[in-house]
Amino acid sequence: MERQDRDVSLPDQMQGRWVDVDDASSELVVVGSEVTCFGQEIVYDYKLVGTDNGALTVSLKIDDEAREDEFQRSNVTELVITPEGDFHAYNTQFASQFIKADG
Repeated sequence: MERQDRDVSLPDQMQGRWVDVDDASSELVVVGSEVTCFGQEIVYDYKLVGTDNGALTVSLKIDDEAREDEFQRSNVTELVITPEGDFHAYNTQFASQFIKADG
């Protein structure tokens, strides 16, 4: 996995406005390096970007080890696009699948 600073854009495949497949009112928005999920901007320090068995993965991370557990529980920390093109976001508490929003 490649470590990238906060200001480096997330992969092109993840850019845009996405909605939860089970609840269209729940959005995930990726614009450049900014990630907003469920109306909350994710404040992270760096990301790890790579592929795993054909899946494109992004792990959002912080530098403060003392706050790592809290960060993992309260934010989307993992973004994955499967080889089939499904987009998933999750953390230690939940997982959701998203589809590209119209417009």
